[in-house]
Amino acid sequence: MKLLRVGAPGQERPAVRTDDGRLLDLSSVTPDIDGAFLASGGVDRARVAVTAGELPELAPAGLRVGAPVTRPGKIVCVGLNYRDHAAETGAAIPARPVVFMKDPGTVVGPYDEVLIPRGSVKTDWEVELAVVIGRRARYLDGPGAARAVIAGYAISHDVSEREFQLEYSSQWDLGKSCETFNPLGPWLVTADEIGDPRNLALHLSVNGVKRQQGHAGDMIFAVDHLVSYLSQYMVLEPGDVINTGTPAGVALGLPATPYLRPGDTVELAIDGLGAQRQTFAQA
Repeated sequence: MKLLRVGAPGQERPAVRTDDGRLLDLSSVTPDIDGAFLASGGVDRARVAVTAGELPELAPAGLRVGAPVTRPGKIVCVGLNYRDHAAETGAAIPARPVVFMKDPGTVVGPYDEVLIPRGSVKTDWEVELAVVIGRRARYLDGPGAARAVIAGYAISHDVSEREFQLEYSSQWDLGKSCETFNPLGPWLVTADEIGDPRNLALHLSVNGVKRQQGHAGDMIFAVDHLVSYLSQYMVLEPGDVINTGTPAGVALGLPATPYLRPGDTVELAIDGLGAQRQTFAQA
């Protein structure tokens, strides 16, 4: 099932995208797609309503697509999780996942404008597979238990300002938590529809030039391992998002490749999860 939220910022309504591309209004089932919806069996209720033909159709023309999950409680990110990306940045292959947090307020819609921070000279792109948690998780007993708490997957654009991230602080937060720095969506695709996330290919282009072409099967730490690992150190709540890392091809790792400037357009896609497109503007 593909879940999404449509409407003006702050006024989004929940919806379902059918296999034939129609949008169905989910407002009679839930006021929003959030942690409470995921934790209370909302996906199953939505599926029943779709099957029964109970949901009115929405006219998609002119509808903005928001992030598929309303503001998550936390965004947990994993850095250097692809060998080729670690190699291009000159970093060692990590023995344990590299974990950092990103401000949940960075989440915007998949086609929303992204702002280049004032003073930025190194705003960079990163296509990532996002995991959305569907059940409260703490001290999970391995990958099998981890798979049971995953609600689904989405495309995440982990926009980064490299000077802020790597030169201004020993922590990465400054370069990761700038305004609008996490477009998410267009859909939350439920885990049953995706199957094994290791089969997903990731793509990103800047101004029509292909920059990233990766595969989730090349992750150093697989999705279920990451969820289990993180649950040993923090409680994962329904609606939380995990950004699982990016493959090679970022500006940081490509000598003489320009960083993002106002007017640039970035397009992202992941197999089965749809596509994003953002134009960058000066904050």
